[in-house]
Amino acid sequence: MQVTTNAEQLVEQTKFNKFHGMLLFWGALLMLFDGFDLVIYGAVVPTLMEEWKISSVEAGMFGSYALFGMMFGAFIFGTLADKLGRKKIILICVSIFSLFMLLSGLAPTPKMFGLFRFITGLGLGGMMPNVIGLISEYSPKGLRSRMIASIMAGYSVGGVVAAFLSMILIANFGWESVFFFGTLPLLFVPFLIKSLPDSVGTLITKNDDKGIQKILVKLNPAYKPAENEIFVLNEPKEASSPVQNLFTEKRALLTVMIWLTYASSLLMLYGLNTWLPKFMNEAGFPLGSSLSFLLALNVGATVGAILMGWAADHWGVGRALIIFFLLAFVSITSLGFGNAMNMAVLYIIVAIAGAATVGTQNLTHSYTSQFYPVTMRSTALGWALGVGRIGGILGPAIGGILLASQLTVQMNFMIFGIPGIIAALAVFTANKQGEKVITTAGQALETKAH
Repeated sequence: MQVTTNAEQLVEQTKFNKFHGMLLFWGALLMLFDGFDLVIYGAVVPTLMEEWKISSVEAGMFGSYALFGMMFGAFIFGTLADKLGRKKIILICVSIFSLFMLLSGLAPTPKMFGLFRFITGLGLGGMMPNVIGLISEYSPKGLRSRMIASIMAGYSVGGVVAAFLSMILIANFGWESVFFFGTLPLLFVPFLIKSLPDSVGTLITKNDDKGIQKILVKLNPAYKPAENEIFVLNEPKEASSPVQNLFTEKRALLTVMIWLTYASSLLMLYGLNTWLPKFMNEAGFPLGSSLSFLLALNVGATVGAILMGWAADHWGVGRALIIFFLLAFVSITSLGFGNAMNMAVLYIIVAIAGAATVGTQNLTHSYTSQFYPVTMRSTALGWALGVGRIGGILGPAIGGILLASQLTVQMNFMIFGIPGIIAALAVFTANKQGEKVITTAGQALETKAH
């Protein structure tokens, strides 16, 4: 007799075990290198400007090339993963960004450097939504925010590693040496092939019921496979295109607001990480001290990533986002008055800015995941990150223009803080619309059950 099992509900009912621990380990390790890439260009840009004799506007454009790649990578690989499977796409993306990180360090000219950074971005842009989607799909009920926050702590640690290595390596071995560290994930690929599971949704599409049973046994030792067992998800696959589905079932306004949130958040994130050392250098701090501000920024981001998961579970993810986006505006704007502050206070404010930008951006991934069914979650995250990269692209470019315009340091930081207010308003609107989407989805499921 044929047995039908809802695989998604079974996954949600599991308790945290070593299978989840393995996913968190690999997810955090891969995110470490995404965070490493976030910071590395900001660390080397003062040296590049001096060595290659490029202007601040040109340096801003070079900083945006990788973000163009991330935007297209998120669009392309985020959508492909819902068709081909997240595991396969993760492996492809890790191979791409690792190889071209190496080539970026070997680039003989600024133009070749820009090209290699663009291709590096393709791999990184495709990897992130799929790693987040995979972790989200296998998270026990009630732990999703904390699990995603945990892997994104790796993203923040990557920023700390990049800032720390830059302080040691650039002066002794040149700017190229820090890019070589980013090649290490190539060594992980054989282990990822063996360790990572594929998406349950992908396995259901392939009618690989035996493969799903093997995963469920690891997830829940109490689960007993049946001989003629077939698996389904909470929602049937919709016939229209995955991207079109983001605008159905009352999701249109929600999707646009989430995209605006990502764009505003990433503008602050990449703008600050690219230009903080240079802005502080222009404000009179020496280069070594300026790199230490980058380190403080990412130490704050690491702590913030952990605190954000706690805040989301206790206050609600939407409310936590609004509070910390407003904190981002206040802290970033305050950096413009750094010369009048005690150094210890200034470092604390830099750390708070890191927590309120990188940490808050990390939380938007679990926030987004809750509004979309598993059948379109990679597409939703991929397109949110892809559209959001427009803000990320603007961040480095705007910083270069601000430096060339010779505005005051206070004005420069205030301009980078304003997107925090925009993001808070977008989340407020998304919260209201998201309640309607979840209510509509619940009513639809209840109707089908009867």
